[in-house]
Amino acid sequence: MANRILVSVEDGMAEPEWLCKVEPFLQKSLAALGLDGREISVLFCTDGFIKTLNKDYRNVDAPTDVLSFESGERYSDGDGEWLNMGDIVISVPMLSENARCFSTSENSELKRLLLHGALHLNGMDHGDEHIEAGKPPECEMLRLQEKILLEMEEEEIVPA
Repeated sequence: MANRILVSVEDGMAEPEWLCKVEPFLQKSLAALGLDGREISVLFCTDGFIKTLNKDYRNVDAPTDVLSFESGERYSDGDGEWLNMGDIVISVPMLSENARCFSTSENSELKRLLLHGALHLNGMDHGDEHIEAGKPPECEMLRLQEKILLEMEEEEIVPA
């Protein structure tokens, strides 16, 4: 059995040309984590949409790059038993801004945000630590994130 990855965009928002490549990347990411029979939904949105979520759920009145909402609900259907890990929400404008700020490609940044969200849905956390240039991560979540990203360096979602 594989995993179910449901990918969508905020109502009224144009679909990025790379949207169809998100599901295969997350399939490989979940396989690298040894996860099977999982369901994740990914929503790409505007800064305004994610700002509202950030304010409502984290009491932060500002847009952010990625939010994760764990579910943990189990269900069965004709294809088998599933664990709904939850939802990942990514701001497309923040994705572009992060790529500029961190001097990386949008492809690398999108992979980082997707994997980061999936790790949170798998129950991992990094506290106040964040990735810093030239400094190896200390916490398990960020070390695992960087290891998998290195292994998947050649994967392309956003064309160069």
